[in-house]
Amino acid sequence: MHEFSAGQYDIAVIGAGHAGIEAALAAARLGLETIIFTINLDAVGNMPCNPAIGGTGKGHLVRELDALGGEMAKAADACCIQYRLLNKGKGPAVWSLRAQADRRKYQGYMKGVLERQEHLAVRQGEVTEIRVENGAVSAVVLATGAVFSVRAAIVATGTYLAGRTIVGEWVQDSGPDGMHAAGPLTDSLRALGLPLRRFKTGTPPRVNARTVDFDEMELQPGDDLPVPFSYGTAVPPENRAVCWLTWTTDETKRIVQENLHRAPMYSGVIEGIGPRYCPSFETKIVRFPDKQRHQLFVEPMGLDTEELYIQGFSSSMPEEVQIAMLHSVPGLRRAVITRPAYAIEYECVDPLALRPTLEVKGVPGLYGAGQFNGSSGYEEAAVQGLVAGVNAARKLMGQDEFILSRAESYIGALIDDLVTKGTNEPYRMMTSRSEYRLLLRQDNADLRLTKRGYEAGLVPAERLRAVEEKYAAVSREIKRLAHTGVSQSKELSAFLESKGTADIPGGSPLDALLRRPQIHYEDLAPFDPERPDLSPDIAEQVEISVKYEGYIRRQQKQVEDFHRMASHRLPPDLDYSGIQGLRLEAREKLNAVRPLDLGQASRISGVSPADTAALMIYLESAARKKDGGTPP
Repeated sequence: MHEFSAGQYDIAVIGAGHAGIEAALAAARLGLETIIFTINLDAVGNMPCNPAIGGTGKGHLVRELDALGGEMAKAADACCIQYRLLNKGKGPAVWSLRAQADRRKYQGYMKGVLERQEHLAVRQGEVTEIRVENGAVSAVVLATGAVFSVRAAIVATGTYLAGRTIVGEWVQDSGPDGMHAAGPLTDSLRALGLPLRRFKTGTPPRVNARTVDFDEMELQPGDDLPVPFSYGTAVPPENRAVCWLTWTTDETKRIVQENLHRAPMYSGVIEGIGPRYCPSFETKIVRFPDKQRHQLFVEPMGLDTEELYIQGFSSSMPEEVQIAMLHSVPGLRRAVITRPAYAIEYECVDPLALRPTLEVKGVPGLYGAGQFNGSSGYEEAAVQGLVAGVNAARKLMGQDEFILSRAESYIGALIDDLVTKGTNEPYRMMTSRSEYRLLLRQDNADLRLTKRGYEAGLVPAERLRAVEEKYAAVSREIKRLAHTGVSQSKELSAFLESKGTADIPGGSPLDALLRRPQIHYEDLAPFDPERPDLSPDIAEQVEISVKYEGYIRRQQKQVEDFHRMASHRLPPDLDYSGIQGLRLEAREKLNAVRPLDLGQASRISGVSPADTAALMIYLESAARKKDGGTPP
């Protein structure tokens, strides 16, 4: 192939899915000349697995991304057609926003944002090679022979890298939705020394809405008062679509069991490791043989199409088996498939090969983001894209690294889990993965991360001021409630009795009443004549802060302990082989991961509390030597 020089850029982003979009936008918005490549420009921001943004744990990530200056939340509010706040019956730590997206509108929105962004070029083409010169990334090469000189590259290949789609006995080298796979790039990455592995994910079947009997299903409308994803969305979103719920039957189970010998998951056709928390339907049948039925969610793909996703029915079964499975489900007995479900295998990197900045160890200027890093999900991909884009840009500008800790964000927990513990399956974010989830709520992401976004250069000063003013108002109202009393009255006594809570014979401060689980901030309005006119988001922050004050204070103490561990920095070139007191496994793991600090070291699988204590003794001894003292 004849090669030619096609241009020079600071940063190349390989892939224009959810990770690549955020990486390219972040780098370009920081002023770096950036180019983003995609195998097909019609696949920018594609949603092959489900037409939705957010969900449990994932909604937190989208809110955090928005606070940092990312794009996904804005795109969701411009393109989503139904909003639901999940887990509202539980505590605020696990509230998570989820919205159905108009899939094609979302893609068009994101393509337009990329095309209009200053310092960003958008290019269709398959990257086949990443070149390194003098130990650092120097160029990317396209299949056409075009060579682009760059100083950094971000790999955001999603499921395209050596992709292989599977439907029963039919197997094809392919990316999602019939796009062609990225093959040669796999060999280039291996040649650079990256440890690659094979993962697998799946998609559900799509059906034509005209052939669905909705009266046999349970309607799932959106929230009465939808909450937007982006803190900058001034007009509340509007619900313009509904979803439905149905259940599989004994017949569905029988069909799967009788055809398991044809299931690629169990016949040896599929080699990749799939996600534990989003398994194929045939895996559910094998894993939970006593379960009588499984929920299926029927979700619209958009307002201008009749296609529906059958969520929960992900499969790689032969097409005729899929049809029989569908026709055994209430509401789907006449359903006509528009796109059969398929599994897709792809190459990704062992994330233990990455630094917390998402730069590849040993290949300066090469970064990974999204499913390439071993994660699953649009939201997980997007937040990694922003972190990789910011770090690539900051390194080229000679600035400090941008690292979010797990004590301040779900993003920090996600990346820390990947680069410290690694993963043996596609990683999915859940609220249970964060030990600080009462502090890291989806409602207060702006408080936690807007300043970080401003410091990174992605959030304007006026937005930071607005957030500071918002939380100053929250603080003022909490203080006022603590110093405002309410006297006993017949009206108050009747109100308290109606709520099923005790009377207050001697009166009470308003904040004490608000701490009662039966009482909400709005309930106090008739007994609080001096109450200020607060916006709903400020009122929500006031109520959560007052109700959970004790729990929040306790978790803040845990965060202080976390920061104490993190303050013990570990030298990047430290040879752990010679440190006394470390077990052999710990020495090997520490030399491989190269943790930034004692806290990260303590979270490495295979590093025990005794190993952490030995590291602490070593650091104290080294500090005494540096200060001229004598080691013990």
